[in-house]
Amino acid sequence: MRFFATCAKGTEGALRRELVALGLGRVRGDRGGVAFEGPMEAGLRGCLHARTAMRMLLELGRFPAPTADALYEGVRALDWEPWIELRTTLAVEATVSSSAITHSGFAALKVKDAIVDALRERHGARPDVDPKDPDVRVVLHLARGEAALSLDLAGSPLHRRGYRAAMTEAPLKETLAAAVLLLGGVDPERPFVDPMAGSGTLAIEHALRARRIAPGLGRAFGFQRWPGYRGTIQSAWDRMREEARAEALPRAPAPILARDGHPKAILALRRNVEAAGLAADVVIQQADARDLEPLADVEPGAIVSNPPYGERLGGAGEGASPAEARVQEKKLGGFYRGLAEMLARHHGWTAVLLSGNPLLARAIPLRPTIDHRLWNGPIEAHLLTYRIP
Repeated sequence: MRFFATCAKGTEGALRRELVALGLGRVRGDRGGVAFEGPMEAGLRGCLHARTAMRMLLELGRFPAPTADALYEGVRALDWEPWIELRTTLAVEATVSSSAITHSGFAALKVKDAIVDALRERHGARPDVDPKDPDVRVVLHLARGEAALSLDLAGSPLHRRGYRAAMTEAPLKETLAAAVLLLGGVDPERPFVDPMAGSGTLAIEHALRARRIAPGLGRAFGFQRWPGYRGTIQSAWDRMREEARAEALPRAPAPILARDGHPKAILALRRNVEAAGLAADVVIQQADARDLEPLADVEPGAIVSNPPYGERLGGAGEGASPAEARVQEKKLGGFYRGLAEMLARHHGWTAVLLSGNPLLARAIPLRPTIDHRLWNGPIEAHLLTYRIP
């Protein structure tokens, strides 16, 4: 079987390293994700353990689709019997980059028609479509005249770990936070501090990794609703989950501190940490990031954060006048200089910062050992790692 794990742009390297470490077969990076091969258990293992993957797709087939009719016939020729029964609900989503078929909704409709027509021809009835909560989610990728049809093993995106009880404005996705930790070289066995934690995603992802808790343990997956789940797949899945539970540590091996200066953020942070079952591992404090002092009586560790780009500092926002923009830039620059002074006090520590504003790098009088470009949603950002002398 061939699988494809998708991820945030710029994080393919982190995902590839994860899948190789899981022992999956023929792992190779590709645009937008990482492909690998193996039995169904390989896809299940990816769902359970991959921290940086957004989706986990099982490829059913590839074929030329230069026209809408060719797409329909190619889909209809695939064997849908093992995956969809008459009582199974399904949904189809499509991404297209084709001169012949330019509308993703039209392409998805052709795929749906082909599937239900094939099943109706064989059984005299058709399965129902449920776009909101289907049993089986079919994914079409159409590019350069070739169609790839897959099933989404996860159902809902893999960043939904199950602990997001509360949110702050523009929270960091769990999968991107995990990629920041991996790409930044953060050691899960050393002290960790996030002085601008927001709703706590970085601290929670670090704590889960430090305790070796598989990211998929706290949620359900789409493949559990497939017609062929009961039996071999369920047995393999139950065994994997038990093995993952046995590997988890009872406590994090080093201190984890999450701070924020905003009361609403602290409330969200506390709710999420408790929902993740990490209340005994993560210390929460309300304080200004610039006032952070080195932790007493602990070895140097990592300061990891996603500093604000300006909005939480009273930014002028879109449509601001040039004068308002200059005031905002001056205020933001002053905040970043305060962060740089705080970092300078942490002798021997490592700072890993997800920067969405070039003013931050200008404020820190050090050369980053890592400057990795990635995307926080549509925003281009830089993962900056500094070794503090």
